[in-house]
Order: sequence, then C-alpha cells, then structure tokens
Amino acid sequence: QEEFPDFTAFWFDTAKPGDTTFTVYALLDSASVTGAYKFVIHCEKSQVIMDVENHLYARKDIKQLGIAPMTSMFSCGNNERRVCDTIHPQIHDSDRLAMWRGNGEWICRPLNNPQKLQFNAYMDDNPKGFGLLQLDRDFSHYQDVMGWYNKRPSLWVEPRNKWGKGAVSLMEIPTTGETLDNVVCFWQPEKAIKAGDTLAFNYRLYWSAQPPVQSPLARVMATRTGMGGFPEGWAPGEHYPDKWARRFAIDFVGGDLKAAAPKGIEPVITLSSGEAKQIEILYVEPFDGYRIQFDWYPTSDSTAPVDMRMFLRCQGEAISETWLYQYFPPAPDKRRYVDDRIMR
Repeated sequence: QEEFPDFTAFWFDTAKPGDTTFTVYALLDSASVTGAYKFVIHCEKSQVIMDVENHLYARKDIKQLGIAPMTSMFSCGNNERRVCDTIHPQIHDSDRLAMWRGNGEWICRPLNNPQKLQFNAYMDDNPKGFGLLQLDRDFSHYQDVMGWYNKRPSLWVEPRNKWGKGAVSLMEIPTTGETLDNVVCFWQPEKAIKAGDTLAFNYRLYWSAQPPVQSPLARVMATRTGMGGFPEGWAPGEHYPDKWARRFAIDFVGGDLKAAAPKGIEPVITLSSGEAKQIEILYVEPFDGYRIQFDWYPTSDSTAPVDMRMFLRCQGEAISETWLYQYFPPAPDKRRYVDDRIMR
C-alpha cells in the first residue's frame, strides 16, 4: 500500500527585493516516517536549482522507501506510437530516464507506455546522478500549441552525500491520454528500513532544458521502432516479408564517433530473448551521427518483456553511453503484417 507523507508545516526566510535565492524549512509526517527538510531554491533565468537536505526518522519498518521521487508523462513517441492516432507525432513530458552510475557508466533508457504496469529497478552503488529528461526540443516533432511539449523541462537529481547501495526505480503505468502522469522514478535504498532508523539524503535538483552534466561519450539522440524483416531502402509494396520481425533504430551523436569511424565502430547488443539480425551501421549526414539498426526476431511464443542493451565499441573501448530498452512482443497470432489499404 502506497503512503504519501505530508508536509505539515513550512517556514520561510524573509527574502529581500531582487533576491533570486529563497530558503524554506519544512516538517514531514506520516504513519511510517517523520522528518525535517531544508530547501534552498535558486531561481535563474534558464533553470531552477533546489538544494535539499533532510533528516528522516522511521516510525515503522518500511519495505520500500522512495527518495527524490519524480513523476512525468509519456503517452507516445518515436519508439511507441500505439496511442498516437492524433495530429501530434509525439506526446510526452519526458522521453528518457538518464543515469550516471557510481562506476561512471552513462545509461539512456527511453520511456514506454506499456499495456500493463511495469516496474524496473536499476541497481547502483553511490549514484552520481539520474533524472527524467526531455531532450527533444524541436516543435515540429510535437506540433502541439497547447501542451508545448518541446518546452517541458528536464529534472536531474545530483546526490550530495553518499547514498550507498540501492536502485534507481522506474514505474511505467499504462495511459491512453496526456493528462495523467504515468511515469514514476525514485531512489530506493538496498538496506531495509527498520523502525527507529535515522536517514539523511542530501541532493540537488535541476529543472532545466538540458541536464547540468552529460556523457563525454557518444549520446543517444533518438530511438525508433517499426516493421522489420526487409532491407533498408525497401518498403513493402506488393508483398510483405515472410517472417515477422521488429526493427529498432538508435541514433547516436557526439563523442568521438568521427575519430572512431575509420577504425571501425562495433555495436555490442545484448538481448534477454530473441535474436538480433540485419545489423547495420549507417552514417546520417543531417544530424552528423550514426544510426545503429537491427531487426529483432522472436525465438519463442513468449510475450514477456524483452530487455535490450547496446553500446558502441571501438578497438575494445566503449565509445558511447549504454542504451537500455524494454520491448513488449505481441502475441504469436498478432505477429503478422497488416495491409489496411484498399487496392483498386
């Protein structure tokens, strides 16, 4: 059962005219936990930064504690167009979960709008940062003059003390609209919380168009999915491929891609089930980056989520952040191509 503690009292330091930094103190209270918070809020022209200090006291044993929780909305995007039968190509407040792990690895996990609730926990030890990001700022990719999704901020969490072992937890809830937040993310400590425990998690929140830090390696710009099973440059016309497959195209930009290209770029793909075939590495001049494309072929009738992982390597060294994705295969009787055109 979910429990949402309340902030029961607030105190504000008196601000002077023209101040752009404000300090707020608050008391938190619920059946399971109580605590004291200090928020120092910096209002800048291009971003808002909030320093958070807390001291928490557990009244009861707590199975799952969410630290630095955030919510967002993902209805449809380049990778998930199931509910995008509108004039808007994409509808989302955030397009990915980004993580900078304690070991230095950068991870990009595109968001989904699944058909049933999904909960994933990404284990880590003293994370350097994580957040729900909206990196696609191009209006033409949304065409929304009401929601203005191209202007939605990203939110990045930067731990300011040692958080120890735990997991960045991601919950994705099915939605058919854009008015309900269906994405939840938080840090979950590995150590069980016992009644009487005291905890302190200090962190900094950044609300901005871009996160305050980014990987020096090549970064994922976009993830696209669609019908597979045919050569690139050919689209089904009079017939469809004999065997059903799903195509994935991941666009990488930045880093040392240009220097690595003459030496050879190698995509390293790991799948929890199925096979990756027709793997292609394509240079795309309009965004001056590389598209890694592969077709996923099922090897069973299972509809369990398929966990996909990929990074780029050159001469044995990683040259990109890690792309993580969760794909939901259709039932076997749905694995067919449907031509809804009326031929006359």
